[in-house]
Amino acid sequence: MELSTHTETKQYIKKDNAPSVYVGTYEKYNNGSIQGAWVDLTRFDSYDEFLEYCAELHKDEQDPEFMFQDFENFPKEYYSESEIDPELWEFLALDDDDRAMYEAYQEAGLSGSFSDAQDAYSGQFDNNIDFVMDLLESCGDIPRDLPAYIHIDWERTARDIMYDYSEANGYYFRNC
Repeated sequence: MELSTHTETKQYIKKDNAPSVYVGTYEKYNNGSIQGAWVDLTRFDSYDEFLEYCAELHKDEQDPEFMFQDFENFPKEYYSESEIDPELWEFLALDDDDRAMYEAYQEAGLSGSFSDAQDAYSGQFDNNIDFVMDLLESCGDIPRDLPAYIHIDWERTARDIMYDYSEANGYYFRNC
C-alpha cells in the first residue's frame, strides 16, 4: 500500500463514528511531538495491513515503534497504548446484531472471544421471568401449558436461576 500523496493518506483518516485510533510513535512523543493521524480501522482487512499503513504513515523513522495515543468507537478490550489487539478485525467484521450481542456479553461482565459469547448466549428477553419461563419450558423442566392448579413463584425461581446467568440490555448469557 503505497502512499504517494497527501490526498491518498486522507482516505484512511477517521470518519464520524468509525472505529479509529490515533497513531503516533514513541520516538516522536519522546521528542515532544504528538504528530500522527487518526486512522479509520474499517479500511483494513487485517491487523497486518493496518500495521503496513502505520509504517508508511511514519516512514520518516527508520524503525517506528507505534504509539496508539487514543481510540474511538470500539471496545476498550482491544486497545492499549502499545498495541491494537489483532482480534479487533474479527469484531469489526461482525454484523450489527452480532456486535450488539457481543457488546452485551462484555457489558454483563463476561470476558472471552466472540465464539465464547455465542456459546454462552441464551437469548433476548424483556425480563428475567420471561427468560426463566422460556428456559424451563424449552429444556422440558416444566410443561408449556401448566394446569391452572399449579402455581409457581416466578420471581423467586428467576432469582435462583439467575445465579447461573448474566444479563445486559436484554441479552442473556450462561455463566461459564
